[in-house]
Amino acid sequence: MNIFRLAGDLAHVFAIIILLLKIWKTRSCAGISGKSQILFSVVYLTRYLDLFTTYVSLYNSVMKVLFLASSGATVYLMYIKFKATYDQNHDSFRVEFLLVPCLLLSLLINHEYTVMEILWTFSIYLESVAILPQLFLVSKTGEAESITSHYLFALGSYRALYLLNWVYRYIVESHYDLIAICAGIVQTILYCDFFYLYITKVLKGKKLQLPA
Repeated sequence: MNIFRLAGDLAHVFAIIILLLKIWKTRSCAGISGKSQILFSVVYLTRYLDLFTTYVSLYNSVMKVLFLASSGATVYLMYIKFKATYDQNHDSFRVEFLLVPCLLLSLLINHEYTVMEILWTFSIYLESVAILPQLFLVSKTGEAESITSHYLFALGSYRALYLLNWVYRYIVESHYDLIAICAGIVQTILYCDFFYLYITKVLKGKKLQLPA
């Protein structure tokens, strides 16, 4: 544990809180990609199966349960409770174009050929691109609500902080994981345009618009 990982985890939790409060308070899923939320649920399910077999620490277990429960709650709110407000027409990204390559890549490039390790690797690859349906939705509709922009910024910050965590661990512990680092770099790059627009527009009180 170090300050960068802790800050990254807090940014991740903050993003989840923003998203759930947005949906619950407005009673609407407008502007939120259900496909991205399903992909994140798949990420957590395939990554945290070791919750039932391996104990690392109380902090680790609590965070795993939190991510699993919150992703399940988000999918429930979007596809059941507030289904009428979900914009399926604009949320049209073909997720199979993400799932299939990530699965094949996890079978080809992993640390060891065990079921748990392949599932963990798949979750790392998938998380790096899971936000694409959300960015595609924002681009297709032309703009994003401020609260949705805050959610995306917090989510992107989480991954950027984890990159700093890996740099810190390499310097201090001589530890590194090329799979996680490469996937994290890809994920952070996907947020670059959004970060720029967030800083130059949203923080100045303007609506965020992504180029189509």
